[in-house]
Amino acid sequence: MSVEVIKAGCLTVPHGFLGRRGGVSGGILAGLNVGTGSGDDAEAIAENRRLAIDAVLPGAELATVFQVHSGDAVHATAPWPHEERPRADALVTDRAGLLLGILTADCAPVLLADPDAGVVGAAHAGWRGALAGVTDAAIAAMETLGARRERIAAVVGPCIGQASYEVDEQFRARFVDVDAANAGFFTEATGGKPQFDLEGYVGSRLRAAAIASITALSLDTYADAGRFFSYRRSTHRGEPDYGRQISVIGLAP
Repeated sequence: MSVEVIKAGCLTVPHGFLGRRGGVSGGILAGLNVGTGSGDDAEAIAENRRLAIDAVLPGAELATVFQVHSGDAVHATAPWPHEERPRADALVTDRAGLLLGILTADCAPVLLADPDAGVVGAAHAGWRGALAGVTDAAIAAMETLGARRERIAAVVGPCIGQASYEVDEQFRARFVDVDAANAGFFTEATGGKPQFDLEGYVGSRLRAAAIASITALSLDTYADAGRFFSYRRSTHRGEPDYGRQISVIGLAP
């Protein structure tokens, strides 16, 4: 099976949201697992990353960060050695031939581009990072390189859908305490517990930042086991490990 590259029409630079289709990993991690934090074979992970690069921008280098669910963004000019990756959850660049990569397994990947300025960005927006303003940090970092938010196009990629994302009252309170309007991102599940709309919340942060074009792909990682890895699904199944998918964006040389 070839690598599946999900694209968004509003992004005119090389990019792709990649799920688990394609790749060389096997077992419960079968497919295009790129997570070095998984127990997968290191050679398989390296091959999957090579396949991901070739599917989007052949010959490019890949820069990733040590994701920690923060609101921090960094400027990438080249890939960091694996053990020297900065602890952050967004990265931006104006360097051609460099792909920015974000790994997810239910969190929301956000890809951003201002082609006129030649600046792109990528953010890992789990609930903690989204609440901490990781997309705002990515936008601000892009602006330091010459991007303008009224020209930026942003896409929220595959993430856990609201129907799959049951949380508790303490979780809801974290958001409502910040802004009472955040109550609108929660509905009640059949059993009475809240369900959170991560994609909707991330989109609202982008709208509040006055981003010119915002697209949400509305693809639920939890619900589609054949297409995406999902931390929550693996946990509910009692599996000992889970894969990570990658979303990438860059500038052609």
